Amino acid sequence: MTLSKELRQIFNAMREGILIIDTDGVIVFGNEAYRRFLNREGGGEDIGDIAGYYLRDLRPGARLPEVLRTGRPILQEPRQEVEDVYFVNMYPIFADDGKTMLGGLSVVTFMEDATTFQKLLQGAEQRGRQMLHRISKAESTFHTVVARGEKSVACKEFAQRVAASDAPVLLTGESGVGKDIYAQAIHNASPRSHGVFTAINCATFNPETLNSELFGYVGGAFPGANPNGKIGLFEAAEGGTLLLDEIGEMRPDVQSKLLRTLQERTIRPVGGVTEIPVDVRIIAATSADLDQYIREGRFRADLYYRLNIFRVAIPPLRERMEDLPFLTRQFLGEISSTMKRTISISPEAMNQLKLHDWPGNVRELRNVLEFSAFLSSDGIIHRESLPPHVGAAKWRDTTSLYERVKRYERSEIQKALQYYGDDLKGKKAAAAELGISLASLYSKLKEE
Repeated sequence: MTLSKELRQIFNAMREGILIIDTDGVIVFGNEAYRRFLNREGGGEDIGDIAGYYLRDLRPGARLPEVLRTGRPILQEPRQEVEDVYFVNMYPIFADDGKTMLGGLSVVTFMEDATTFQKLLQGAEQRGRQMLHRISKAESTFHTVVARGEKSVACKEFAQRVAASDAPVLLTGESGVGKDIYAQAIHNASPRSHGVFTAINCATFNPETLNSELFGYVGGAFPGANPNGKIGLFEAAEGGTLLLDEIGEMRPDVQSKLLRTLQERTIRPVGGVTEIPVDVRIIAATSADLDQYIREGRFRADLYYRLNIFRVAIPPLRERMEDLPFLTRQFLGEISSTMKRTISISPEAMNQLKLHDWPGNVRELRNVLEFSAFLSSDGIIHRESLPPHVGAAKWRDTTSLYERVKRYERSEIQKALQYYGDDLKGKKAAAAELGISLASLYSKLKEE
């Protein structure tokens, strides 16, 4: 066997040790990482080029000749020498006919690299378990999707029609517009509503772990892998719907594999050789400009065309402000349930919300309401309870000084009563703290 200059350069760039022998057990090539390994075990002296040596002369215990004899690979073989702990995968090399033996290949993964990858893998598997735990929690339906403005009504009606199809859907819109809510609603309105709904955020995984999360892997596929293998989300979502959130951040190599899955409706787990048929509807979501990504070479045009059969463009909140009061009412109902007390909003605070541009969209609105509900002492979100930046550039209090003082007094009285209690004893204590008579406290509580 002979290796080209380019192939030698590729092998020398790898951290894993690479060793190739011919059918006589003579070393054809050992990359730099493998030679450094031999140097450490030999006491530090540079062994130099090892091509032409018999492997048995350098490493009497090597098992690669066994692979030549049996024609079968040996995977995940743990070994330990004087300094190094490592794993070895050994493979037979066949000619194009698949029968004629040409030699053998060893790939040595050192423990430091294996441990690092195992930690990465364990973190990915933990996230995977968390995602699988959330499977079948597509709680939102089109009944819960708020749409009163012209743009949002048109968007909702189109999404409802799209739900009846089984084709891929591409949800686009700024971050926080509610793409996940639409994905759940589409699933629940589709013929797959009784199947699994699950989601993965493509931006949170590196290419290697995203590959195994989506497609799974077979036992022994790489160091640190579960020996029993692991199913991916495509198999877990069989018969249901898989949401690929932030698909614009998916790396090109994973994009290629996804495109093949969409075309062939099969997957091949990492390290596997068998194609597995899958029946999953894909909903992709992105806040990125995929057209720009295509021009920059960051996203495959052919995958885009596969996903962009039905495109649901969700408008930002600033373009559907008619929805704001109804969204606010919906969120306050949910917040009230969580806090186990009724939370409402004053007209002044609602007007303040309408003055804000909402760059964070629906997600920002909910966060603002949760924050303000926590600060509310009387169960009512007043303008003073809102974060200072909400509508600050456009708002000006035009009420009289007298009204502003009355509003402040009522707020302070309510805070005192919440602390001391609303019975007679509490009212007396509150009045004493505020330096007013009990009669004045009653009078100020009655003022509107």
